[in-house]
Amino acid sequence: MEVNKELDKKLNEVFAGRVVRKDLTKLIKEGANVPVYVLEYLLGMYAATDDEASIQEGVNRVKKILSKNFVRPDEAEKIKSRIRELGQYSIIDKVTVALNPKVDRYEAEFSNLGLKAVPVPANYVKEYDKLLVGGIWCMVKMDYYYDEEERNNSPFIVNTLQPIQMPNMDMEEIFSGRTHFTKNEWIDILMRSIGMEPTQLEERVKWHLLLRLVPLVENNYNMCELGPRGTGKSHVYKELSPNSILVSGGQTTVANLFYNMASRKIGLVGMWDCVAFDEVAGIRFKDKDGIQIMKDFMASGSFARGKEEKNASASMVFVGNINQSVDVLLKTSHLFAPFPEEMANDSAFFDRMHYYLPGWEIPKMRPDFFTNRYGFIVDYIAEYFREMRKRSYTDSIENFFKLGTHLNQRDTIAVRKTVSGMIKLIYPHGDFTKEDVEEILKYALEGRRRVKEQLKKIGGMEFYDVMFSYIDKETMDEEIVSVPEQGGGKLIPEGMGKPGHVYVAGQNNTGMIGVYKLENQVVPGTGKYDKSGVGSHRGARESLDTAFRYFTANSKSVSNSISTKTRDYLMHISDLQGIDLTEELGIAQLIGLFSAAMNKPVLDSMAVIGNMTVGGTIAKVEDFANVLQVCVDAGAKKVLIPAASVADLQTVPSDLLVKVQPIFYSDPIDAVFKALGVQ
Repeated sequence: MEVNKELDKKLNEVFAGRVVRKDLTKLIKEGANVPVYVLEYLLGMYAATDDEASIQEGVNRVKKILSKNFVRPDEAEKIKSRIRELGQYSIIDKVTVALNPKVDRYEAEFSNLGLKAVPVPANYVKEYDKLLVGGIWCMVKMDYYYDEEERNNSPFIVNTLQPIQMPNMDMEEIFSGRTHFTKNEWIDILMRSIGMEPTQLEERVKWHLLLRLVPLVENNYNMCELGPRGTGKSHVYKELSPNSILVSGGQTTVANLFYNMASRKIGLVGMWDCVAFDEVAGIRFKDKDGIQIMKDFMASGSFARGKEEKNASASMVFVGNINQSVDVLLKTSHLFAPFPEEMANDSAFFDRMHYYLPGWEIPKMRPDFFTNRYGFIVDYIAEYFREMRKRSYTDSIENFFKLGTHLNQRDTIAVRKTVSGMIKLIYPHGDFTKEDVEEILKYALEGRRRVKEQLKKIGGMEFYDVMFSYIDKETMDEEIVSVPEQGGGKLIPEGMGKPGHVYVAGQNNTGMIGVYKLENQVVPGTGKYDKSGVGSHRGARESLDTAFRYFTANSKSVSNSISTKTRDYLMHISDLQGIDLTEELGIAQLIGLFSAAMNKPVLDSMAVIGNMTVGGTIAKVEDFANVLQVCVDAGAKKVLIPAASVADLQTVPSDLLVKVQPIFYSDPIDAVFKALGVQ
């Protein structure tokens, strides 16, 4: 712990008056429901020192101010009475202002005090335009004057109003101060500034927590984080910065978010640096064109509303909960599944995400994760973040690396923005090495590849290029970056399966391609055929019956040992991805019946595609390249393919073909021999 003490000492020397001991924030925060940046603004004024006596005095002063001036909703009446009795009183509250055109004046609404229509001098509104959208925390001196003549007017009047924000910021102080610390020390300081204790966190978790801050330093940065509850996903956007706003509950309108045509005022994206949506599953636009405008804005930072084209620099953050385990989600659907239906199948919407932060890698918050040591006053760090939005490091990759061929224009922009944002956080002074950039670049590529891997599941071949890589300009070595959760957990396991077990891929009625497992068993009996797992799916049932009829008619041509009269055949189908059954099961089930009857397993890691009629005619596979892609994603190393589909091989990208061994069959019996490895 001595190193920590040293770091605290150094931080207090280099940034005197800009740091605060974070346990003080916790201490007071528990008693007052006010955002962290409000508390630390006060602590910064009265307790930004490492002298124990001064700290104690400062803390008492802050407590006094909060108990005297901070408006608790349940004590609103007491405070109103105090303003009346004293004629003037200072309060701390969240203030939102609106123009009342009927009387041509600005009027304030006080969130905790519960007052509305309180006149506000116009000069404050001009100076602090955020009062008009979403509101800001302020220290307000209130006057009380009751006029018999003007009964309709509020007797409460705003005398002076001071937003709780740093008035100005000297960036040179940050740049020169940063040179006194190593990379790891600086990351630890940033962690403590947001209230976390770095000694309790793994290196990778620290990087994830840093990435949560990128939307605050980078313009028009779109990020999503889905993960378990209790990992602090929305904390940064709600508590930590007076420049970001959290839209809770998800319900919103185009007027509120983008532009109100009636009042001709720009919405949240024009006033805040970062707009975060809590609980993505609940995002609903009351307007039909809401998602379209949002897509437009996420792609270009501008949107058209009426006759006007508007620009804004807000970043968009989407946070939400994943209720299943990631393995299950990856097997059964995709990692964007928690989004509402109108977005969940819209690949163009997700293609605009610059990073997918794996929330499941961040541990649930425990008391020992919160720090008691020194970090920057939140307000100071929020202003540093805000100033950094004016700078750019998007070209920092170019000096050392170039990106691989699989990255299209959108991927390149996403990776560059992430790299730029992380450099602004870790190396704000612009002093970094090739190794520093490489470390950030790998992390940036991983997050964008996670987006692309899910797009491939939703949108198919259009998003096939996911082998993200970068090339070192000096050595010309190429390095491929993978995504941790993509490994293992395949639907089609490696190694030999049981006799009668077959994996098949095919399209369902809605055109989605799924992977299914057929399990066949032979028991002594009278030639019955029992099917389970089929439900009311007529097409699947007919296809399975076709296979059995063909099997009984042709069993002797494969093996004389097969008896269809003294055996019962039991079959169960599993829909491995939960997307509904396909009717393209004939060939696979025929193979399964022979495999079970002869007690001979099919080839290992094999998927079967194609269907047959009662007469044994083989149908051509529709959407061949995508079906093959699904087989490979599911873990197939070999795919049994109808000979009629040979011509379609040219539609398949070459790097997909090298991953799989195609085995062609010309008729149903040929398929059985090849699947069982009998040539």
